[in-house]
Order: sequence, then C-alpha cells, then structure tokens
Amino acid sequence: MPHLTSAGRKLSGTAAGRTGFGVPGYAHPLLAPVEWAELTRPGTPLHWAVLNVADGPGARPDPHCLEAAGRLTNAGLRLLGHLDLKYGMYDFADLVCDAQRYVDWYRVDGFYLDRAPADRAELAGVRRVTATLDAVLDGGHLVLGHGTHPYAGYAEAADQLVTYSGPWADYRWSQAAPWTAAYTQDHFVHLVHGVPRGHLDEAMRIARWQGAGTIFFTDRSDPGGAFAALPGYWDEIVSRVGPGISE
Repeated sequence: MPHLTSAGRKLSGTAAGRTGFGVPGYAHPLLAPVEWAELTRPGTPLHWAVLNVADGPGARPDPHCLEAAGRLTNAGLRLLGHLDLKYGMYDFADLVCDAQRYVDWYRVDGFYLDRAPADRAELAGVRRVTATLDAVLDGGHLVLGHGTHPYAGYAEAADQLVTYSGPWADYRWSQAAPWTAAYTQDHFVHLVHGVPRGHLDEAMRIARWQGAGTIFFTDRSDPGGAFAALPGYWDEIVSRVGPGISE
C-alpha cells in the first residue's frame, strides 16, 4: 500500500472506489463564484478541490478564499492547498512555510504538489517533501501533479499521482504504464482539457481502462486556463459520473 494512504482516511464527497472529480484549481473565488458554489451542490461527486490564492497561500489571509474554504470544509469536502515543486527547483524551507500558512489560515486537508518531477533522480527529495507535509498536516491527502507517468517509486510517496494532464488529442491515444496495474483506481488522477461533449463517454472509458478514479474533463482548451472554470457540460458530466456518497 502507498506510504501515506491509510484505511482510516476518507475520500471526501465520494466513497472510495467510486469515480469522482478532482478540481485542480478554479480561478480566485471573487472571479469564479459560480464555480466554487457548484462544488458544494449536494450529490456532486467531488474527491477534492485545490485552492491557489496567489501561486501559493499569499502573504496574508484572503477574505474571499477564507469564505470559499469555509464552505467546503463545513460541507465535509476535501480542500487541498496548491504548492509548486517547479520540477525539482523548489526551495524546501519556503515550501514548508507556505504549507503551514495554508493549514493555519485555510484549514486545508492536504496539498496538491504541482509540477512534480517524474524522474528517479528526484524521488528522494520528493519523498522528503511529502513526509514533511504529512507531519505538518498530522495526516492528510497529498497529490503529486506529475502530469505524466513518473518513475514507479513515486507511487509510494503520496496518496494520489496525476499521471495525465493535457489535451484530449493526446489523451485518446495515451496508455497507462504497466506498473500502475499494481494499484487501485483511487491512486491515479487524469486531468484532460479540450474534450468535446460528444466524446465524454470515450474519455470516461479511457480513464476506467487506465485505472484513474479521479478525473476532471473540460471542453475548454486554453492550456493556461482550461481548468479555471466549469466545463460547458458540467451538469451532464456530474450526472454521468453519478451522485457522491457522503462519509
């Protein structure tokens, strides 16, 4: 079993083993109030949502983000703070300081480690980071945002790995790394932009075949902001994935 995963941890909003959404970072709540409100709609199969205040927690608590974070945590949903590993070029002390601010100010339940390195050489450093963040959280949910299949050793360093993040044109021809077969679908995340409405069923089949239990598909195609807003077919994909089961 993964180093940080325990049977006692809940998979927020949706029961373990069920497909659900991981929202990698909507726009600031002041700019995207509808998006943040949708996350707490009853029955939305949400595994987690990422809060990114200002490329991190910011210099001081943001009142709009405090309100959005409070709504999610009061609804029993999992909120992750956004931290940037910069493909291994991060400053360890700064990263831990930002993590503590997220916990102190926004009461996050874990962290989304964006731009996580994927090669074997960086594994020891990433394991040091995830072990430290686990201690900061006193148990919590950690997601490594590789965006591609990393070296297999990373599977033991976090609760979930993002093994695909990119356009639909590439996703439909993608394949899972053989080592992923040793893990359940709870362990993997796929984030895909530019998915046409007519290909939603195909996209969901690919996620199932590759063993990804947490997904976010959108018809938006701007690589820099595709995940910042709701997809045009949000209601449809929520109904296809199915209602969440509160724990």
